[in-house]
Amino acid sequence: MATDTHLRTSGASGASAVRRLLLDNGALTALIVLVVAMSALSGDFLTTDNLLNIGVQAAVTAILAFGVTFVIVSAGIDLSVGSVAALSATVLAWMATSQGVPVWTAVILAVATGIACGLVNGVLISYGKLPPFIATLAMLSVGRGLSLVISQGSPIAFPSSVSHLGDTLGGWLPVPVLVMIVMGLITAVVLGRTYIGRSMYAIGGNEEAARLSGLRVKKQKLAIYALSGLFAAAAGIVLASRLSSAQPQAAQGYELDAIAAVVIGGASLAGGTGKASGTLIGALILAVLRNGLNLLSVSAFWQQVVIGVVIALAVLLDTVRRKAGATPVAAGTSSGGKGRQAATYVIAAVVAAAVVGAMSFLHNGSATTSQKLGLSLSTLNNPFFVQIKAGAQEEAKKLGADLTVTDAQNDASQQANQLQNFTSEGLGSIIVNPVDSDAAGPSVRAANKADIPVVGVDRGVNKAETAALVASDNVAGGKLAAKTLADKLGGKGTIAILQGQAGTSASRERGAGFAAGLKDYPGIKVVAKQPADFDRTKGLDVMTNMLQAHPDVQGVFAENDEMALGAIKALGSKAGKSVAVIGFDGTPDGLSAVKAGTLYASVAQQPKELGRIAVENALKAAEGKTVQKTVKVPVKVVTSKNVAGFGG
Repeated sequence: MATDTHLRTSGASGASAVRRLLLDNGALTALIVLVVAMSALSGDFLTTDNLLNIGVQAAVTAILAFGVTFVIVSAGIDLSVGSVAALSATVLAWMATSQGVPVWTAVILAVATGIACGLVNGVLISYGKLPPFIATLAMLSVGRGLSLVISQGSPIAFPSSVSHLGDTLGGWLPVPVLVMIVMGLITAVVLGRTYIGRSMYAIGGNEEAARLSGLRVKKQKLAIYALSGLFAAAAGIVLASRLSSAQPQAAQGYELDAIAAVVIGGASLAGGTGKASGTLIGALILAVLRNGLNLLSVSAFWQQVVIGVVIALAVLLDTVRRKAGATPVAAGTSSGGKGRQAATYVIAAVVAAAVVGAMSFLHNGSATTSQKLGLSLSTLNNPFFVQIKAGAQEEAKKLGADLTVTDAQNDASQQANQLQNFTSEGLGSIIVNPVDSDAAGPSVRAANKADIPVVGVDRGVNKAETAALVASDNVAGGKLAAKTLADKLGGKGTIAILQGQAGTSASRERGAGFAAGLKDYPGIKVVAKQPADFDRTKGLDVMTNMLQAHPDVQGVFAENDEMALGAIKALGSKAGKSVAVIGFDGTPDGLSAVKAGTLYASVAQQPKELGRIAVENALKAAEGKTVQKTVKVPVKVVTSKNVAGFGG
């Protein structure tokens, strides 16, 4: 009986130990499982190039997340880090180029900008008594707005001396990964070895008790948010270095990724727990997910669903861990705890090494008979680019090519990641529709080094070699739109302009072409000009607001059909009668509005034809055949007179 009791107790104790190990190291367990799963599903995952890609793609999120770790440990929240990162990078580029400030002075000013934004957050929270959510939400808007004001909505070239932060050492070790490691070590030291770090845990555990214990809570919060701003500035500089330009719209939504990385890594939103290693693991989990899902050709829409589920599961695990009394993941634990933690990491490394060997053997010798192509679109949240995708897929199916399509969601850095993934896969050819022509340059140059031909579609790539550019002329299209609208109004009248997303090359080129075309019609007066981000709903809202100030407007030019359709909704019965509206793209909905008479005209680019010709040329380039350097697909003004015969 004694022996049986001992065995049962030992078995229960062993099961409890395993359960506690999994609870205490849930993020690490999840990372290992993900690596195993992705390795089994994709033979391209466990290549050296791809693993380095994952490190680079995790770097910016991890650096942001290290700063957010300080805030979350102290039971706060910081929603402004993405905007602060963009603002800091913009300040650096603007100071170093437009203002002629020495580069290192500009770097110091950029870092000071991040710290200043953090201090403002801290003052609003500590002394203004604003909830952290509200204070940092306000800074999110202010930071993004200032970035757009300074840059005038256009990317600014980054100084070449700082752009080296996006390069590699020795031709293989990415500098962003080194910066991420250094910032992680700084985070670990601050949390575990400094007075301010211990104060963070005390404030997060019980702020009132911390105050009664003699901590100057208000001043500590100033320092905490200043640190978050400092790390955001560093992340912004690294991101802009990768893209060789400061993008005013960069890092949108990155604050949510940073918070997710911290929570997935084991920190509690209630405060009092969290550590640098956990945050790093959380950032790697997000990077592995995105990288692996890209390699598996999973839709970008489903990728958002998967990542959302992972975040929800991480928060649920945090709740389970706290209820089960799992070991808090705070810094400065006992030597025994550190020993167990070190042993856990050693075991994880051994498991990872075993997986690498096993999966390499599993995928050894695997091959595909069809030519593999990759298509990175700037967005799929727009019918024009959906049509490009449809044309590309139809042509790929017809020619027997294996086409992978990704959605950059109008994020230049996300597109850079996707292009890196295509390069590491060793595809036959890559097709890119750049979010921004300058920002796509570094990733396309990496493909050039790997001898992978790149074809641009709709927009070109600057400072890189492309085998072909398949595009309509946006500037020429803008001029056609100006002539068509001016002729409709008889050369006189007042008009409003709905601009696309600030910083995108399509908006700049179409706007520049329209402005150039209007110079021939001095009787046309532009009374209002506002961005509506290529979005139908925003087009409706912005046009409604414009009509309050300018109810007698006689014409509207929208830089795409989606915004034009929103404007038509705002104009109501005026559309097509007293107000002429012209769109751009020739989307199915736009052409239907032309038939109905509510949209006077659309400058049609034949997007399906763009996609079809791009795939045709990419396949030729992959097979070593000669392709034309520039393939122009004609733009055409479609009105009610010729819409019936327009094929699209």
